[in-house]
Amino acid sequence: MATLLYRIGRTAFQRRWLVALLWAVILGAVGLGAAKAPAASDDGTSFMPGIEAQKAFDLIGERFPGSDANGANARIVFVAPDGEKVTASDNRSAIDTLVRKAADEPQVAGVVNPFTAAAVSKDGSTAYATVNYKVKADDLTDADKAALEKAIDKVRDAGLTVEVGGTALAEQPAAGGSSEAIGIALAAVVLLITFGSLAAAGLPLLTAVIGVGISMASIMALGSAFGLSLTTGTLATMLGLAVGIDYALFVVSRYREERANGHTPHDATGLAVGTAGSAVVFAGLTVVIALAGLSVIGVPMLTKMGLCAAGAVVVAVLIALTLVPALLGMWPNAVLPRRMRKNGRAAQPADNGGTRWARFVLRRPLTVLLVCVAGLGALALPATQLEMGMPGAESKPVSSTERRAYDALADGFGAGFNGPLTIVADVRGAADPKAAATEIAKEIGATRGVVSVSPAQFNQAGDTALFSAVPATGPNDEHTKDLVQTIRAERAVLERGTGATFEVTGSTAMNIDIAQALQDALVPYLTVIVVLALLLLLVVFRSVLVPVKAAFGFLLSVLAALGSVVAVFQWGWGAGLLGVEQTGPIMSLMPIFLVGIVFGLAMDYEVFLVARMREAFVHGDRAPQAVVTGFRHSARVVVAAAVIMIAVFSGFIGSGESMIKTIGFGLAVAVLFDAFVVRMALVPAVLALLGDRAWWLPGWLDRLLPHVDVEGAGLTTPPVHGNGSAGSEPARQESARV
Repeated sequence: MATLLYRIGRTAFQRRWLVALLWAVILGAVGLGAAKAPAASDDGTSFMPGIEAQKAFDLIGERFPGSDANGANARIVFVAPDGEKVTASDNRSAIDTLVRKAADEPQVAGVVNPFTAAAVSKDGSTAYATVNYKVKADDLTDADKAALEKAIDKVRDAGLTVEVGGTALAEQPAAGGSSEAIGIALAAVVLLITFGSLAAAGLPLLTAVIGVGISMASIMALGSAFGLSLTTGTLATMLGLAVGIDYALFVVSRYREERANGHTPHDATGLAVGTAGSAVVFAGLTVVIALAGLSVIGVPMLTKMGLCAAGAVVVAVLIALTLVPALLGMWPNAVLPRRMRKNGRAAQPADNGGTRWARFVLRRPLTVLLVCVAGLGALALPATQLEMGMPGAESKPVSSTERRAYDALADGFGAGFNGPLTIVADVRGAADPKAAATEIAKEIGATRGVVSVSPAQFNQAGDTALFSAVPATGPNDEHTKDLVQTIRAERAVLERGTGATFEVTGSTAMNIDIAQALQDALVPYLTVIVVLALLLLLVVFRSVLVPVKAAFGFLLSVLAALGSVVAVFQWGWGAGLLGVEQTGPIMSLMPIFLVGIVFGLAMDYEVFLVARMREAFVHGDRAPQAVVTGFRHSARVVVAAAVIMIAVFSGFIGSGESMIKTIGFGLAVAVLFDAFVVRMALVPAVLALLGDRAWWLPGWLDRLLPHVDVEGAGLTTPPVHGNGSAGSEPARQESARV
């Protein structure tokens, strides 16, 4: 591996203009493809096939073909001034005018008038009208939205308070824009401090942006064919930017080190790619494993996001191995420290912050280990109370009209009104379909926790009935979850008595089913990626205990991060400091995202840091000294890489969207715990306690595993350039022994 990458690095250095041109052609080609590709359309793929709510939703689409459940909608809530009612003549006239104007718009499929649909609260203070569109929210034009907003403003002028929920006028959540800009700016500052050179700081940023550009353009170009969208690429953007900077950072840092050791720019580039590049390859593989592993969850959207992000990581690895050395060939001295550019050589300090910290840990490894485990364990305790759900309008800031509409409906109609349950009854097997549907509705209406049940609506064939049940509690309340399970438990008895069956769906039931399915999938997913990564790390480090220690450290950091997310976003500890206005269940996708992404990044730091220790051990250092050597060369760069990750992810905490804020916070604290507690403290403490046993590998397993030479043992003596040999005979023998 090291020898192959050494040759790739030297070739990229020699053919630098050709390599740069090839990447420019690739960027231009995918950019042109993205510009000419048709816009991606929703292929109608189920969010999570197999769950009851999804099957019921699909049944509605099959039996009620005229209804477009995916069309945009706007729920307009009217609140009368204090002491008045919406049924007063002036107020009613203003609402009727809005309904009439909205119905005349060409994209509107229909409008539900509150006065003819019993959509007025008992005290008359609140009413709502529903505007259903023929097209999805993304397909609504500015003119369509402006027409509705103008009609709403007329009602406000009449003295009513008007708020709007639904999808038609909602701002679409986005993780891009200023968040990435903030992350890039903070990363630039960290790189400048780390390298002390504008060129050395700018090169990783430039190559990372190029990589993200290629990845996102590819997603857009393939979007129509594979049902991808910019939302699908959000994760690819976040990770592509973060790992792209980090991977280039490690190669550039090793290049500077080899130049300081007296190597020519040509040889230094080859050595940097052969050693740091090997770590980049295997670190990238662990991230790809974690992201591709999202496919086992069974959620098509997650699968697409994971595979797109994995593709972005692959692009980042390829750029680090080819474009970075090509750019180093164009400006071989620009990335060097100022003193080295002047004198041609830089002094190598025997000690730095990394070595001093490593020696501190080595003197008291048991104490450091116990403190790390106890601290992370305490932070992980709230994770035992994790509640998963899909935050809706209730999690938005009170400054948003969606949140105010949600609150107004809850005040006027009850907490459960914002999350009605949709019941679809299949009455084909009933002797009297209408009587069967009536009996089902009656029994569900009598269930404790149900406030009301709407009259049944039959399809044209008369074999399917549709009605809704309003719970007494809100969509994310545990009592609502229990109610859904209770209603489903009544199905067997009703089916025997009526000959008909039913299923429960709607946004509330869908969110409950998704949360449960994802919670059930979390442990299998974790098991799959941990086992695969353990096998990969076994090959990389040729040790049994080092991969086990790496997995143990990851579990500690990810559980501590989950506990922190629960404490802030579910319990409300310090929520005000982060601008969290409403606490509640954690987004169902969050734990899966956190586990997958943090596992990949954690293994990044493990490979980068421990590979240098392994390299020192292979080249003759005893185990304790190998730890110190590894920290001397890698600690500062790993810390810089972690700070960059934290900066990129922290940029998303400022988002107004609760989901994006939660993801940004969770990833930032997870990287903080893993890099600074696990990799910087727990890892050297465990290695110090294990000593030489840390690198033990049974002989039979040593013979079975492939020798990939990640630590660059074959590069101890530079290759003989004249005949293309992989290195001197002593170097080859040493590599074979390892």
